Amino acid sequence: MRVAIVFDHPYTLASADNIPHRRSFTAAVAAAAIRGLTIAGHEVDVMDLAADGFDPVMSRDDLLDWRLHSMSDPQVIDYQRRIALADHLVFAFPIWWEAMPAATKGFLDRVITKEFAFREDPAAKGNPFTNLLTGLRGVTLLTVMTTPDKAYRWWFRDPVTKILFKGTFDKIGVKNLKWRNYASITDRTPAQRSELLAATERHFASLQTP
Repeated sequence: MRVAIVFDHPYTLASADNIPHRRSFTAAVAAAAIRGLTIAGHEVDVMDLAADGFDPVMSRDDLLDWRLHSMSDPQVIDYQRRIALADHLVFAFPIWWEAMPAATKGFLDRVITKEFAFREDPAAKGNPFTNLLTGLRGVTLLTVMTTPDKAYRWWFRDPVTKILFKGTFDKIGVKNLKWRNYASITDRTPAQRSELLAATERHFASLQTP
């Protein structure tokens, strides 16, 4: 199985090692997922948005491309090509102000576009969207936050899944959407963090397409 990972953290995936002032638990989680996938023999393709210098801003030219159902940015074309080859897509990022960082939102805006990921029929009765990512069998979301899990789910009503799942992939018809949330991370002991990473590795080592 081919798994594409969209990783978003300013420190890049290189911050997975536990080095003070150079570390990211989000990167450690993504690295654990990669280890599990590799152990299971899956092919892994990482799109490290910060390392790639991805610009999340929808420009005038981008919007024109969107309206004309074309694409001129070579980086976006490359990302779309790699997603089209994937059987499973993983997003990994920290939660900031209860949602994803700007690069991930920009990735949705600029990469998951009409006539690439979906087609829209305004005259359709019911859901007007047709899924064009027919080879994509599922999406897994990995989020790291300082907010307690219950507060995020019940007080804030988990906005990140509303954006990424209900408002994006579920809307266009991609199924098998899973969320693994690493909440209250600053309150976790080193042993607890290690177990979370081990559990992540085990989960992805057993990942199968539906």
